[in-house]
Amino acid sequence: MNDATPRRLTGSLLERAADRFAFAPAKVAIPSDIFPVAPAKAGAHPGVRHAPAAEGSADGPLPPQGRQDIAGSFSAPPPRRRAANRTGTIDRDRLIEQGLILPGAPVTGLAEEFRIVKRQLMLAARGDAKARRILICSAQPGEGKSFCAVNLALSMAAEKDVEILLVDADFAKAEVPVMLGLDAGIGLLDALADPAIDIESAVIRTDVPQLSVLSAGTRSHDDTELLASDRTAALLDDLQAADPRRILIFDSPPALAASPASTLAHQVGHVVMVVRADRTNESELREAVMLLDGCDDLQLLLNGARFAPGGKRFGTYYGYGS
Repeated sequence: MNDATPRRLTGSLLERAADRFAFAPAKVAIPSDIFPVAPAKAGAHPGVRHAPAAEGSADGPLPPQGRQDIAGSFSAPPPRRRAANRTGTIDRDRLIEQGLILPGAPVTGLAEEFRIVKRQLMLAARGDAKARRILICSAQPGEGKSFCAVNLALSMAAEKDVEILLVDADFAKAEVPVMLGLDAGIGLLDALADPAIDIESAVIRTDVPQLSVLSAGTRSHDDTELLASDRTAALLDDLQAADPRRILIFDSPPALAASPASTLAHQVGHVVMVVRADRTNESELREAVMLLDGCDDLQLLLNGARFAPGGKRFGTYYGYGS
């Protein structure tokens, strides 16, 4: 990290968090306020084919036999297995149990908080395809990164001009489908390991308008190596080419607990680091940030903050005078 001063928005808890941790990376801090701590329920915490060389050489055209040998060395890729589009219904009761945003429900303080957080990310996502990829991470387990990833996806899906694809990239502890009450099935790791699988066929279209989910897939012993392959970038490009309005949100493993987070950071335009107010310490935060330096834009999101009683917070205005 260097000593450049980040942009901050006055009065936000993220500014206070940055001050508390003496955190001054050359990256951006976004505003946030109070986020409920996710309850201790399931899901709440816890190759490249090259074109053949041109026929002939400096010594003249190749003989017919030589041309056959070259042509034979470039076999066609295996045909893709395309399944019918998958659909799933999100369990609203499960959302309520976990304290998550409920689509279509009256506005709450939590919903208002994520409205503010997502607006910064929506503005930043107006660039190229990579700018429309957001990685949600934390330093250690139990800091609420999956809780924040799901809530952010639910909130952004309410926008009018985007499609949200929530990708479960926490392969060791794949909780996103569990949190939403969806059947996982094949997912990202399956498509990375098997070129015959069409990644789009693994996407689950939910009954929440403009929200889809891609599960982690079958866990393997080389998940980080698969993520580091050229195929990962190609698959992510395919996902966004299928719908140019897509914004991809990745729920990744904690940066200090598993290596996929630092690998995925090279594939996204923005990293949101969830900082637990009563748990994350400065040394862990700084170490995690260093591991995620593959992304040029790293932002902080304070979770689990508490305020003195009596003050009006976001969401209370909607019931004012009723």
